[in-house]
Order: sequence, then structure tokens, then C-alpha cells
Amino acid sequence: MINDKKFLITGASGQLAKEFASSLTRQGSDFLAPPEDQFDITNADQVRDMVKDYQPDILLNCAAYNFVDKAEDEPEMAFKVNARAVSILALVCKDANVFPAHFSTDYVFDGKKKDLYTEEDKPNPINIYGESKLKGEEALRERLDHFLIFRLSWVFGAGRQNFLYKLLQWAEGKETLKVVSDEVSVPTFTEDVVKMVLLALEKGLRGTYHLTNSGKCSRYEWAKYFFDKKGIATEVQPAFLAEFPVKATRPAATPMANKRIRDALNVSIPTWQDATERFIKKIES
Repeated sequence: MINDKKFLITGASGQLAKEFASSLTRQGSDFLAPPEDQFDITNADQVRDMVKDYQPDILLNCAAYNFVDKAEDEPEMAFKVNARAVSILALVCKDANVFPAHFSTDYVFDGKKKDLYTEEDKPNPINIYGESKLKGEEALRERLDHFLIFRLSWVFGAGRQNFLYKLLQWAEGKETLKVVSDEVSVPTFTEDVVKMVLLALEKGLRGTYHLTNSGKCSRYEWAKYFFDKKGIATEVQPAFLAEFPVKATRPAATPMANKRIRDALNVSIPTWQDATERFIKKIES
């Protein structure tokens, strides 16, 4: 039973780690989510000591360097956190017989496919962030036979490091707000991610899965839906990515199919619209 397992969570301050902590607390599981300054995944000695002292059954690697534009200026840091640290975690997990669940991104793809990306599609990242995350996946696969990798996209939940929180800030005092309409993917709610991950662990799944809410949309469509449902008067206007000065090249369309994990778990996964509405209720309660 998954409730009997001990969980060690990295990246404790992030929105995904916080959602895991909240869910594991509710179900009465034993878990540890140390602050990043006490559990730096780039520090091999610190990782080994933490695993040795706590003796977890499962490692949830929620830590990541996810500053897409900043990564272009400091690739060393992006690869240090997203790739080399994952190699450290993999080796420690192997030595201590700990099962890792790792989180990757749709940015491992180039965005040129005209349909939903599946797990069989070959990655081809077009920016440093995507390259570093792909290297992290490879580090895990090369060192371990048993693991879970979940590719996520446009993650949102509790916290300030997500698109919806930023939208609220951008809209303050404005009658209109321009949002990119030529960037397409799938908004993915942390509540649904955590629920599916814990179920996957319970069922003994292994390998790589695309884990998103269902459907797809542009940033513009998501922003408009969010504002309409939240009753925000600011008018959302479509714009092109080229109108905004960004450092990193973005893949135009990276929506991923969640069919493989749905079939493996025999579940349905809510749409991004349903997830957005639940998120609104959560932040307003």
C-alpha cells in the first residue's frame, strides 16, 4: 500500500512539492520535504546523507531550474540542477534502493508536430531549458531500470510561479491585456498531477508518461477563460509571441496526449477548463 511508504520530496518551496505535501498529509503518509537550503540536490553528500538518515521508499523530485529565458544566459546552472543533479539522485536512489518519480516538461519537443505529442515521439528541444530537462531524463534512464518520469506542461497550483498568478498581477489597473495566441499546450493542475502520480505509484507503473489535463489551448484562450470565470473585467486581446521580447525560443505547439497514462490507470483526467474552475474555487475559498 502506498500509504505505508515513506516519501522524500525535493524542491519543497515549489507549487508541485507543496501539493504533494498537502495530499500526503491528508492521507496520513510519512513524508519529508526539507527546505532547499538543507536539501540541495546538486550536493551529492547532502543528498546521500538525507537519504541515509530518512531512509525513504520513494523520492519525488519536484526540484527544477525552470527559468526558461534566464537559462539562455546561465546554461551551466540549468544543466547543474536539471541534469547533473538528477544523475546524483539516480545514483543515490540506486544505492539505497529508493524508487524515484521525476518531473520533466513538454519543452523537450520542438513544437513542429501538427498533432498531440505521444511518448513515442522523439524529443528535439530548441532552448537551453528544454535541453537540460531532456538530459535529466536521460540521466535517470541510463542509471536506473525502475523509475517514473512524468512530462508536465503549463503547471499551475498554489504559489506565485505560474501563469494564472502572473495574469492577475498583469491585469491590475488595466482595461486591456495582450496575451500570446500562437503558443499552444495544455494547462495542468497540480491537484490532478499529484492524484495521478500517487495512483501510478500505487499501481506499480514504470517508465515515461505524459501527464496533463485533457484538451489543449493557447495562452490567450486560457487567459480569456480564466478572466471570464473569475469575473475580471480586463479585456484579453490576442497577440503574437514575436511581439514580446523573450530570450529563449519557444516551441509553438507542444500539447501532449495523456492517453497512455489514462489507459494504464483506467481513469479519466479532467479537462483544463474544469481544472481552471477548481483552481479558482480553491484560491477564492
